[in-house]
Parts: sequence; structure tokens; C-alpha cells
Amino acid sequence: MRLLWKLVILLPLINSCAGDGLLSHPIFTQEPHDVIFPLDLSKSEVILKCAANGYPSPHYRWKQNGTDIDFTMSYHYRLDGGSLAISSPYTDQDIGMYQCLATNLLGTILSRKAKLQFAYIEDFETKTRSTVSVREGQGVVLLCGPPPHFGVPDISWRRLDGSPLPGKVKYSKSQAILEIPNFQQEDEGFYECIASNLRGRNLAKGQLIFYAPPEWEQKIQNTYLSIYDNLLWECKASGKPNPWYTWLKNGERLNPEERIQIENGTLIITMLNVSDSGVYQCAAENKYQIIYANAELRVLASAPDFSKSPIKKNSFVQVGGDIVIECKPNAFPRAAISWKRGTETLRQSKRIFLLEDGSLKIYNVTRSDAGSYTCIATNQFGTTKNTGSLIVKERTIITVPPSKMDVTVGESIVLPCQVSHDPSIEVVFVWFFNGDVIDLKKGMAHFERIGGESVGDLMIRNIQLNHSGKYLCTVQTTLESLSAVADIIVRGPPGPPEDVKVEEISSTTSQLSWRAGPDNNSPIQIFTIQTRTPFSVGWQAVATVPEILNGKTYNATVVGLSPWVEYEFRVVAGNSIGIGEPSKPSELLRTKASVPAVAPVNINGGGGSRSELVITWESIPEELQNGEGFGYIVMFRPVGSTTWTKEKVASVESSRFVYRNESIIPLSPFEVKVGVYNNEGEGSLSTVTIVYSGEDEPQLAPRGTSVQSFSASEMEVSWNAIAWNRNTGRVLGYEVLYWTDDSKESVIGKIKVSGNVTTKNITGLKANTIYFASVRAYNTAGTGPSSPPVNVTTKKSPPSQPPANIAWKLTNSKLCLNWEHVKTMENESEVLGYKILYRQNRQSKTHILETNNTSAELLVPFEEDYLIEIRTVSDGGDGSSSEEIRIPKMSSLSSRGIQVLETSTHFLSIVIVIFYCFAIQPLIR
Repeated sequence: MRLLWKLVILLPLINSCAGDGLLSHPIFTQEPHDVIFPLDLSKSEVILKCAANGYPSPHYRWKQNGTDIDFTMSYHYRLDGGSLAISSPYTDQDIGMYQCLATNLLGTILSRKAKLQFAYIEDFETKTRSTVSVREGQGVVLLCGPPPHFGVPDISWRRLDGSPLPGKVKYSKSQAILEIPNFQQEDEGFYECIASNLRGRNLAKGQLIFYAPPEWEQKIQNTYLSIYDNLLWECKASGKPNPWYTWLKNGERLNPEERIQIENGTLIITMLNVSDSGVYQCAAENKYQIIYANAELRVLASAPDFSKSPIKKNSFVQVGGDIVIECKPNAFPRAAISWKRGTETLRQSKRIFLLEDGSLKIYNVTRSDAGSYTCIATNQFGTTKNTGSLIVKERTIITVPPSKMDVTVGESIVLPCQVSHDPSIEVVFVWFFNGDVIDLKKGMAHFERIGGESVGDLMIRNIQLNHSGKYLCTVQTTLESLSAVADIIVRGPPGPPEDVKVEEISSTTSQLSWRAGPDNNSPIQIFTIQTRTPFSVGWQAVATVPEILNGKTYNATVVGLSPWVEYEFRVVAGNSIGIGEPSKPSELLRTKASVPAVAPVNINGGGGSRSELVITWESIPEELQNGEGFGYIVMFRPVGSTTWTKEKVASVESSRFVYRNESIIPLSPFEVKVGVYNNEGEGSLSTVTIVYSGEDEPQLAPRGTSVQSFSASEMEVSWNAIAWNRNTGRVLGYEVLYWTDDSKESVIGKIKVSGNVTTKNITGLKANTIYFASVRAYNTAGTGPSSPPVNVTTKKSPPSQPPANIAWKLTNSKLCLNWEHVKTMENESEVLGYKILYRQNRQSKTHILETNNTSAELLVPFEEDYLIEIRTVSDGGDGSSSEEIRIPKMSSLSSRGIQVLETSTHFLSIVIVIFYCFAIQPLIR
């Protein structure tokens, strides 16, 4: 009860400061780092830095190897602010891991851990040396005495997987040291050093493994919640290996209990109370480092308060309008709201509504609605009132709206917009053109506002064609917005030409004729011809004869067209005002054929089977084929030969040709060029490209094949990658074969993996069965030899019997479960534990609780049914589930005469309920 009393005393202080931000939990500004301390400085001292911000100012503690440091018992330890000073450190006593803890009124946080180590160097070996005599003034050399040796060896480096060394590597002068700056995951692997001289050579190899300490992807944030709310925090970190998570409250490890659920980086606390307030830390850790994310949880409980969000002193509305008066006091938990007008309590009617958030809404306001309105807020901690006034104004009316106008380009016009309004209300005029606001500052060349306070006329100077459209005048006040619209029509450029026809067409030209369209009261001065093909992007202007088409020209010849392409043509007209709309397109016609003029590009190839030469190219688009009967001419010869082999490929869409001949040597180079032809003749050839013939299948079997079982139906096969060279054949991937002794076929499974993958997980297997597996490499030519078979026995089947004799007891929302231990058959996996699966109904999310015992406790809501089932857990997987149990809601139990304890917010009652539930456990077992 002492802890509860302290929380009650501090609650007003915490709540009063919550909105002002005066109180703040500790946040580290400086954390300790690893230190390597020289022994010859033993008379000095080590300083491990630690500092934190917070209000009230935090005080500090330190841990060494997980144990609190007692500064009264350790004379050479002292605190310097938050930092730890160690005077004259000893290697045996002071070496280890240190951690700083910062604490204030709101809680405790832990710093990162720092390691203190001591550097040292030992004496030379004592060794008797013969006396060296020398005359005075004579020079002398004292040798260090290196061991006998012969030959400064030649050193080289390579990667065992055959891939090149990273381009960023650096070598020492002797090449004995290989440095890889900015080491990344792709630099992982086995590296080999080769040393050789006249006496021979030697090899040494080592493996580089990439790791990464944890880094935050998602942190927890400070959270302020009301009493009885639920908390959900999630934190997430990346790293290699993947980090695991620990939760702390005020520096102490947080463990799951009846209201607290912890699953990896997720923390859930239900039915919050003030004792849950504090500083929480999510710790993400892997074998290389631990990092912390800090946040404060503040659980608030207070009477309603309008000091931060008072009711608006004066609310304005016009006659016939609608008004919402907001009432949003700070209250924890949320307050119940009621309203009064003067001394009269307001109730809902056809015009008056009390909104869900506590606000008051009045529809179709009248003069009689004016007056003072009081919001009354109540919760279990008290009642508070706040009052504001409603002021009702007269409506605004547009007296002179803008009217429709028909004008010519270049004229200046005025669009009227005048209003009558309440004298106490300021009006603002805003004009819109085709839905967009007219910026009078940017549009000064054409638009200008004229008139006084109640006049918002718009002048358009030098009006243009693009000014045709809808003009909207809006009158805006603090209470309403009115508008009136008018259409403006501006006359100008000519209309579209008509009856466009193609009179004659050749391979590169076309003759066109057309008729003029309406000139829109301005004579046509010029025509322009545009064209479009299935291969062009939109319409494009074309060259014509004559080059310039004046307003009296109604036919012309289009030049510069492509052979055997479908064309459409259209004509546009222009006058002194501008260019008009285009005509409708002409009939779609194709130009005549001719010999193709463009050779294929991107000649390439390779791959295929042994004795094959595969040649590829980028196919010619249809618009450049120039006629029917289009195809490709493929010419090739071995490098060094003078004779070309010529083949025709008749397919229009083809971009590949395969030549087969048993005399072709694998991976031998050929000179290749590709040309084009159609019914009109042969076109040009591409430049010569070198292409290699097909390859042999892999010649080596993978080594190091192994297999292990994960469950009754799953195993993993792994092997070593094959390094590629020309003699052993390329490796594009691997094929995993697996079988059993009693299978009718020699192989019952075959799975392919591509690239450098060297492990494969296989599922769907039989339980307690010996499986054999072998691996072979493959490439474009086929598969290579298989590795020697390896075998493994899958795990025994999961337990077939479900948990039985399940008993349950529901007390004040706590569900206590008990069942019999499941005994397994000889051919079944041993029971390792149990899973409890519970949900509200078959459509809702299923929650899982795991335990090693034959009993469990769950916290369930008061007024909801729950479905529960229990299943076993084993090496072979999850076993059978028990029959589904429905736990009825507490109200239904009470209505059937079943006695349950009533829920109470009183602290002592909660303690009694929890004690009772624990007390019945021995009886259930």
C-alpha cells in the first residue's frame, strides 16, 4: 500500500505538468564507450563518461558486470557528475563491462554497455649472448638474431569461389597484408594467400564473415494515456544476426504478467493504472551489441479542466445558418458532457444536437438562439463548467451578379459583383476562372479588381481566346460564402478545315486536298499539314511542296515519308488572331514498298547446347521493314576462317538463329553479322560481332553434401559451391535429388536452385523415415555428376492424443486453466510443452500462449465470449488440438445462477481476486 500512496501523492503533480511539459524523463546526452587503458599509467585514473537531461535532474548509478557499484565500499571508485572515475585501476579487479543508470521522478534508463580492458607488453626472452669486443672509435653492429631463413617469397591473393577480388582492395608493399576498406556483405567469403619462392610454395586460407550490430528501424515514443486505457508499443531493429528484444521499466527487466503481454519488440499493457507510469526501454541485442530505445509512459487521471481548451468566448452565425460550439475539456478519463442556455438545460430536438465529441450543434439558427451557453463536464474526479456567447448576424445577399457576355479578342470588359450585408461583418471578394482562383497580383496584365467595400467588380483588359469560360464571383465572410457565375465567349482563330483527302501516294510522298473551315470573322492566312503513324508519338508537322501553304491553297504534296507505313493526315488553319483546331484525320493509307535500309543492331548470342552456335539480334521495327516478305540474313564463320556461312531467317518477328554442327568446339569464337531483306531485295549488313558456341555440362560433383532434419516432415540439404573454370564447365545452379529405401522409383523428388545457393529446405516428408539426398550442378548444356548420397532420419510424428480433462475457472475476468499431461506413443515425438489458442469468435484473430506446464492463466474481457483450444508441442511439430471450449461472458454466467466475483476498481478488491485465482491452482492440479 506504500507504493500506491506515493503514486496518489505524486499524481496531481504529474498531471498538472503533463500539458506544460515541465516534467521530463531522463535522456542520455553522453554514454560510455569501450576503453583500453595502458598499465604503465596505473597511477592515473580511468573516466567512463555518462550524462543525461531530464526534469527533475537525474541522479546516477553504475553497474560492473551486472552488479551495482557500492561507492561507500570501493574507495577508488567515485562519481564525477554522472561519469565514473576509477583511480589507480587494477587489471584483475576493474576489468569488465560497465553500465550507467540515470533516474529521476519519472523513471530510470540504462546506457549502452562499455568494456574496460588493459593493454600490456611483456619483456624480451632472457637469452645469453656472447661478449662483443670493439676498439675505441671503431664502428660495431649488434644483430637482433633473426631465425635462419632463405628467399623476400612472392605473395598473391584470390577468392576461393572464383569471383574477382573487390576493386577497392589495397596491399602492403610486400603484398603480405590485404586490406578491404568499407567491408560489405558482398565481400564475404573464403580468401587464400599463396606464397612461393625457388624452394616451393605454400597456401593459407581464411573466411571473412559480415556482421552488423543492431540499428533501429522503429523506436517507441513518449505516450500519455488515460487511466484504464490500453498501451501498444512496437520497436524494431535490423542487424546480422537478427537481434532479440528485452523490455525494461525504470531500469528493471519487465516480465509478462496478467495485464502485460511481451512478444519480441511488442509490448501490450491493458487496463492502465497510475502505477504503470514510468520510463520504459526497448533493448535490441545480438552477439555484437545492445541498443536501447527510451520512452516515457504517463498514465493520467484528473478532473475535467478547461484551462487549455476553453469554450470560444464569442461564436458568430448568420440567421438561417448552422453553428457548432465545441466543448473539449482535458479530462482523464473522458468526461460526460451536458449543456445549458442561460439557466435552461438543453435537450436534443429537431434543431439542437449533442455531438459525440461533446460539441453542441444548432441547425437553422434564429435570432432567439443568441445568448450564453454553458458546457458542464463531469467524470469520477469532479465537475467543471465553462461558458461562451452565441452572436447571431444578418445574412449577406448578392444584389448585382455578373452576366453572360460575348466579346472579341483584345477587348476590355467589366464583370459586376455587388452585395448587401450586415454592417458589422467584413466581406471579401474572390474570383474564380474555370474553377481556379484568379491571382490578381500575377494576372495584372489582364485582370483588375475595381469597386469599394461592397463592390467586387472584375475588369478584364485586352481579353484573349484563353479567357473564354465560366467566371465565378464568391463573397466570403467569417460566417458564410456566396457565389454567382457568368459565361464569357471570346471570338478569334479559324475553325478546323474539312474534307481532307489523299489523292495519290508513293513510297515516300503523298498528294492531299482539303476545304477551308469557318474563319471566325478573321481571314485564313496559312495552312499546315500534320501526320500520324502507328509508330509516332502524337501528330507531327511534315514538309510539303509548295513549302508555304497560304490561305488560298487547298492541295499540296507531302514529302519525306517512310516506305510501307500506314499514314493519317490532318490540316490546321491560322489567321491574324491565331491557329485554329485541326481537321478530322484522312483515310488511313499505306505508302509503297522499297528495299530495307536499316541493318539490325545489338548482335549477340552464346549459350545453347554442345555443337550449337546461338546468334541473337534486336529485331527491326515494323516501320523500318519497308515492305512484305521481310526477313534476316545471318552470316558467320570461325575466327581466323575466310569463308562465310550464309543463312536466311524468314520470320518477321525472329531475333534468334541456332546453327548446329557436331564439329563445333565448345565455347569457340565466331565472327557474326546480320542483314535484312524483303520482296524488293537485300538491304545492308550489321558490323561484325564475336559470338561463342555452346558449352559442355558441368564435369564435377558438388562436395561437402550434408542433410539435417528439422521436423517430422522437413529436412535441409546443404553443399559446397563448385568453383568455375573452362575445364570443369560453368555452373548456373544445382539440382537436389532425394529418395527413400522403399520408394518404387529411384528418385521421389527433384528440386532446382539457381545461382550460388548452397542450401535447400525440403518439406512434405514422411515422419520417422530415412531419406537419402544427392546434389548435382547444371548449366545450359545439362546436368553434371551427382555427389555421394547422404541420409537423415526425419523426426517422429507429433503427439496424436490431444490434451484431455481440461478444467477452467473464470474469476473477475481472469481465466484459470488446468489439464492432464499428454502421454505419447513409442513412434511419436516427446511432448515439450503446450500452446493455448484463444479468440472471441471463429472470424477474429487467434492469440497464442505457450507454456511448459499443464496449467495457465489468461486475462479476458468482462463482457465477451471466448473460444479456447489446447495443443501439444514437440520436435516433430504441433500435435492434435483439444476440442474447442467456449468460455461464456460473465454476465451470462451470472444470469444462469453461476456465482462470480464482481469487477471493482478498488485496489484491495483487485488484490483479493488475483490472490483467489492463484489460491485455487493447487486444487485444480
